Amino acid sequence: MKSYYIKSLWAFATVLLLGASSCTKNFERYNTDNTGVTDDDLKADFKDLGTFLTRAQRSVINFSGGGDPNSYQLQQNLNADCYSGYFMSPNPFNGGQNNLSYFMMTGWNGETFKVGYLNIMASVNKLRVNGVDTAYPAVWAVAQILQVAGMSRVTDTYGPIPYSQAGSGKTGIAYDSQQDVYNRFFLELDSATTALRSFIGGSETLPFTFSTFDLVYNGDFTKWLQFANSLRLRLAMHLVKRDPATAQLQAEKALNPSEGGVITTNAGNMAVKVSGAGFSNPLVFIAKNWADIRIGASIQCYMTGYADPRIGRYFDKSTDESFPAQYKGIRIGSISGGSKDDYVGYSSLNYTDGNPAFSLTSPVQIMTAAEVYFLRAEAAVRNWANAGATAQSLYEQGINTSMEQWNVSVGSYVSDATSKPDAYTDPKNSANDAPAPSAITIKWDDAADINVKMERIITQKWIAMFPEGMEAWTEFRRTGYPKLFPVVNNNSGGLISTEVQIRRLPFPQNEYNTNAAEVNKAVQLLGNADNGGTRVWWDKAD
Repeated sequence: MKSYYIKSLWAFATVLLLGASSCTKNFERYNTDNTGVTDDDLKADFKDLGTFLTRAQRSVINFSGGGDPNSYQLQQNLNADCYSGYFMSPNPFNGGQNNLSYFMMTGWNGETFKVGYLNIMASVNKLRVNGVDTAYPAVWAVAQILQVAGMSRVTDTYGPIPYSQAGSGKTGIAYDSQQDVYNRFFLELDSATTALRSFIGGSETLPFTFSTFDLVYNGDFTKWLQFANSLRLRLAMHLVKRDPATAQLQAEKALNPSEGGVITTNAGNMAVKVSGAGFSNPLVFIAKNWADIRIGASIQCYMTGYADPRIGRYFDKSTDESFPAQYKGIRIGSISGGSKDDYVGYSSLNYTDGNPAFSLTSPVQIMTAAEVYFLRAEAAVRNWANAGATAQSLYEQGINTSMEQWNVSVGSYVSDATSKPDAYTDPKNSANDAPAPSAITIKWDDAADINVKMERIITQKWIAMFPEGMEAWTEFRRTGYPKLFPVVNNNSGGLISTEVQIRRLPFPQNEYNTNAAEVNKAVQLLGNADNGGTRVWWDKAD
């Protein structure tokens, strides 16, 4: 693995939005190196737009030319993407003794942490040091939004993290409690959205063409504002189990029309464009070029059971000659040895069959309008203000918007009151078979109790969010939905419950080596246990 240093805001933005940066070195380097860019480099970018554009273009991390998606694979794909029920690897890494069977590998557990500090926090800190926050408040607002979007994934992976003092230059970097981190997120979103509303409603202009740098919204600050409000809503909902008062307060604020609105159409989806020679979508690269990831049994069984019209857009059919072409996923933790060839012919992302939705240049999805409709449906179920419609109408709009996103006809899907998820059968090993994970149907029932309503909302939200596994894993942990197949082989030595399933990643070993006193204090915040079975703060009810 190699190190690549970000030399501009938009290199930072692309790394964060892809959710996958290049491999990086030790966290302590963040406090001394700050991305390898001199102050004069960054100042020159703003004095000379041509230089800025050139550096921005050169600095964007790619995954198939100058680098590869190995970092993404460790950061998310072999962790959250699989824990969410979306994927499973056919590759028996370490003889099947790896994170996918709850044998937590030290070398796999730290990538999310390193990406957060070396590629996200360091870049934002460099912008702040060089005065971007005061010179260009609207641009700084986008940087703040991206920092919150990226670092929320880090805290949701580990729990307490260094945040308020990150970049302070200290040798011992204190961890903040996850509650404090979330409170800072909401304050940073306050600052960012205030600046964006001021810029949108004012006469200020930028001395450069913002759209040239914007790989998501083509320079549309209104869409950035709507994403920020949608992000606030997402983060607020994470807290419903532990801090329902804050969850309601922040959700109602996000949905207040005076704040600027949330994402309502697929034109507002948060997805980073992949363009230019040498750049690629890392998830597709891993599936297509390495054949290291295949579809998970859980999502396959929900979608085949529901006869979901999106299935042919999401997945291809199996290519294994030992059983007929069909949609067939792999159950998590079922690869205990053998060869990758044993399971590589199960369903993959659809980059070949019929009407493929994925290619090496597919934009990388972070948040969609469909997710926001389901968030609003949950707010309506909880009787919170500003949801804007009934839970049923928002639920159905979420489904319809997702179907539209994937360019399929919804047909009678929303009125289907009988279809249920399938049981799982493994054509190659009946020991992996399992009964249907749930009996939940699709059609809304307003007379159902809140638990049934929640399972419907989160199950359909989960299907709609594919293939973004980080948020899907978070939703499963905070709600228990959708009901997922448990791991087949649990090699955690009793630290992780097979039924409750994995709750977080252990802190990186490098933190114990270089920041031991502070990481041990963070472990105390977790209840004195640092393992995959330990719940993060928002995952525990008061």
